[in-house]
Amino acid sequence: MSGKKVFVSELQEGSRVREMFLLARKNLAETKAGKPYLSLTLMDRTGEIEARVWDNAPALDRVAEVGDVVVVQAVAKSYQNQVQLTISGLQRVEQDQVSLADFMPASKRPPAEMRQELTSLIASVSDPGLHQLLDNLFQGEVLAQFCQAPAAKKMHHAYIGGLLEHTLSVAGMAEKTAAHYPGLDRDLLLCGALVHDIAKIREFSYSSLPFAYTDSGRLLGHLVLGVEMVREAARGIDDLSRLRLDALAHIIVSHHGRHEFGAPVLPMTPEAILLHHLDDMDAKMNYMEGLREKQEEPGWTDFQRPLERFLYLHPLEGDEAGRSGGDSIGKEIGAGEPSPGAQRDIPAAGRQQSLFAAMPGPGKIRG
Repeated sequence: MSGKKVFVSELQEGSRVREMFLLARKNLAETKAGKPYLSLTLMDRTGEIEARVWDNAPALDRVAEVGDVVVVQAVAKSYQNQVQLTISGLQRVEQDQVSLADFMPASKRPPAEMRQELTSLIASVSDPGLHQLLDNLFQGEVLAQFCQAPAAKKMHHAYIGGLLEHTLSVAGMAEKTAAHYPGLDRDLLLCGALVHDIAKIREFSYSSLPFAYTDSGRLLGHLVLGVEMVREAARGIDDLSRLRLDALAHIIVSHHGRHEFGAPVLPMTPEAILLHHLDDMDAKMNYMEGLREKQEEPGWTDFQRPLERFLYLHPLEGDEAGRSGGDSIGKEIGAGEPSPGAQRDIPAAGRQQSLFAAMPGPGKIRG
């Protein structure tokens, strides 16, 4: 089959397609009458869509596994006000016949531009030991994976190049903040920003789609794995003292900020405290940017469980209402919609420690 032509975002009720999609989830179940059917979630770079196989489900269940790219023959139908595919045919496609960029969204920043920015930031580190450490880390396969990897599976920067984009954003803020607070150790802070998430490339496997946790990623996590990678790269660097290396490792291992969010220790140096907040802020902003991209007009979002709140947002494009004056939010709330605080069936939140306290485990937004 030639390149992909039809994407999830283009599917409308009545569409008939023969197209490639990534099989993100599947489940063989039974109707109330006892007839087997196959429930699938298909995805590409533009989103996900639910699909069903009503005929010959057990046989088609054996055709492909989660993570495979499949060609489906299907008709788009409306079910509970959502477009859903009814599949009549399903074939597995070899991974070497497809382009990864068709099935996962990618950073809007040009890859070459981001890679050059990373090179420039490393070159700006004047501390000889830290500079050599960065040179040792960002090369070969590690660099290649770092430039391609997403920063997370779902919640923030979850797209090709997302890890590098997030890292550069945090590093850029670190540079500006170090200039604002001259008492900070600029080289240590910048180095921490560049390596704080480097072990995401070991926490996840990029051998197939969708990206999955590795065994060591689940058992140890990218904080511990990151410290291991830094200590490996530091071997033989005479200009890097044990205390300075420990200070860098501390930034990595504490950057989630609190024990309940996976940090073995709390940030205990100015650089570590600052890096935690910069990392957390960038994740929040990227999460909200993703919500704004889906908005067509200013208004309230649904209840955002990761943030434990509703959000009033403007679309990213055509955001003229957001520039019209400071009274716009109050006027629009009073125009008919009840205040979000009056909504019912909202999970009760305890003492809030973070904007992302509500998401447990790997699904929680974290840097």
